[in-house]
Amino acid sequence: MPTGVHLRDARQQLFAAAERVLLRAGPNGLTSRAVTDEAGCAKGVLHRYFTDFDAFLTDLVLDRAARLEAQAHALRETAGTGTVADNLTTALTTLFGPVPVAIIPLITFRDELRARLRQARPSGGIAILAQVTTAVAAYLADERALGRIAADADIDSLTLSLVGGGHLLFADRDDPAPPPAATVNKLVTTVLADVVQRRPR
Repeated sequence: MPTGVHLRDARQQLFAAAERVLLRAGPNGLTSRAVTDEAGCAKGVLHRYFTDFDAFLTDLVLDRAARLEAQAHALRETAGTGTVADNLTTALTTLFGPVPVAIIPLITFRDELRARLRQARPSGGIAILAQVTTAVAAYLADERALGRIAADADIDSLTLSLVGGGHLLFADRDDPAPPPAATVNKLVTTVLADVVQRRPR
């Protein structure tokens, strides 16, 4: 492999290379050599920016988790518009995109990565899933305040059902394409059926 390749914004290029390897080969195939080969640079380039491979993976996960914040904001901006089910269908499809879904098993696969993420995120929770959970809960709370779902709606239980069910829909698939919007909408509609029907008319 070339040793003199100059990487502009090397961290992000290495992160992008890691994503491609992860999507193609899964957690088992994600090694420092695979990442640098994919990026077209010498293995030493990764260690120039990160103390070790788990430090690289920790920063990758935190970076991609932070990106979900913008998507979470976009979801909250939809409160009071359209339908609750359609808004959540769109949001779950975005939040559970291919990269976030691929990162979740990576976290569970590597003990050291989980340990470092716990140090970086003392609030707990699995990165990515924690961001999705926070986004959905905040949106549902907004809709409850607007009267579009029942005032006594149990936000925590609804969020758990939506995030857990959504993750299963997107992760448990042989087909790399996301599940059809109608399938996601059916899940959301079923979970929300009672609290939408009981809201004030």
